[in-house]
Amino acid sequence: MFTGLVQGIGTVTQIAEFDTSKEIRLSTGDLTKEVSVGESISINGCCLTVTDIQADTVSLDVMKQTLLLTNLGALRVGDRVNLELAVLPTQRLGGHLVQGHVDGVGTIRVREPGERWERFRISIPIHLMKYVVAQGSITINGVSLTVGSVHDDVSEVELWIIPETSAKTILGLAKLGDLVNIEVDVLGKYVERLLSKGITP
Repeated sequence: MFTGLVQGIGTVTQIAEFDTSKEIRLSTGDLTKEVSVGESISINGCCLTVTDIQADTVSLDVMKQTLLLTNLGALRVGDRVNLELAVLPTQRLGGHLVQGHVDGVGTIRVREPGERWERFRISIPIHLMKYVVAQGSITINGVSLTVGSVHDDVSEVELWIIPETSAKTILGLAKLGDLVNIEVDVLGKYVERLLSKGITP
């Protein structure tokens, strides 16, 4: 479980490709000493298990399904990624509850600077739009954000990014056309499941 408050930016240092998976090694800086083999870490909002630690790098296995459903399959050596360690029970939940289970991949359509913020518009897979509400929570590349507005006609959401978020995450490096991992708020999915089974909350 995560909160969507990014703790650092890592760099891809090595990628090994196999028939149905990849092994990705990341430079994780000071966060390396806080994680152990077998623990979970969020990479661009995707929950992965640390399989090896060497100096200030960690290794992660990424299975075929994860490569298909996230932007991790498009990573190249030198790319930067958002990092977050699993939440401790004693931490403040400053973002929202994030599982690290990516629901789909979107695309950055607009990045427009403002005086004290930046306006982003991001395309969302149409089947996920029903779970997105204005002023609700959404996770973009592991970053907990508040939805500014919803544009169902074009399957896009509008988000306002403050300078602190741009400086501390890879959203500050974002370019038009970049693919981003999306996790919608899990509460809507649970409610939908209950209603589909004829169970009223």
